[in-house]
Amino acid sequence: MSLAERIEQWIAAQIEVAGVSGAVVGLSGGIDSAVVAGLCARALGPDNVLGVIMPAHSLPTDAADARLVAEAWGIEHPTIDLSGVVDTLMAILPEGTQLANANVKPRLRMIVLYYMANTLGRAVVGTGNRSELMVGYSTKYGDSGVDLLPLAGVYKHQVYEIAREIGVPQTIIDRPPSAGLWEGQTDEAEMGVTYADLDRVLAAMAAGVESGVSPDVVTRVQRMVRGSEHKRRLPPMFSADETA
Repeated sequence: MSLAERIEQWIAAQIEVAGVSGAVVGLSGGIDSAVVAGLCARALGPDNVLGVIMPAHSLPTDAADARLVAEAWGIEHPTIDLSGVVDTLMAILPEGTQLANANVKPRLRMIVLYYMANTLGRAVVGTGNRSELMVGYSTKYGDSGVDLLPLAGVYKHQVYEIAREIGVPQTIIDRPPSAGLWEGQTDEAEMGVTYADLDRVLAAMAAGVESGVSPDVVTRVQRMVRGSEHKRRLPPMFSADETA
């Protein structure tokens, strides 16, 4: 059984255990959401998967690629343009940093996905992969605010392998990975490390062996893993039962 087939079985089992009728996936036009949408469609049937396209002052090519993905899997794909909502919110907020401003978009998208999931009685299926989750490359309570993470155990290079196996359109596979946080933004430039090196370091850390990657890159990745631990845990909870 291939990795894709194992994940599809896992998705179907999780949906059944949750007692919901299907999946809601945010479609960005990128490879991760394309793979997750495809795996969900194969696991649950395309009629039980909703792919939501949510531009927010995004490049037109993002929405076009997202539609291409949805049509490839035969899933319903409404477009909900959040540009005006972003403008309204930013107009009443004090001036923020570039990152604070950028994180508004994924958090608004999380609201939309849960609105749709609650309305349809479905689960929000996230698109984060192991490489990104381990270094915290996600927005807390944004794209990380989901019910299921089918790619959480899958490194980025494996995402590409699955994409080729299940037939993700080549246009999507060839796109430079980007969260679309701002114009010209790419994942690798923002993280300061290539996905190839990131995967090598993370796999070596998991196995307790040398990665063969430069020490500076290893140190950077280790620092990112430590600094993002809070994103992989529930918030600390005070208990009145604890002794002083």
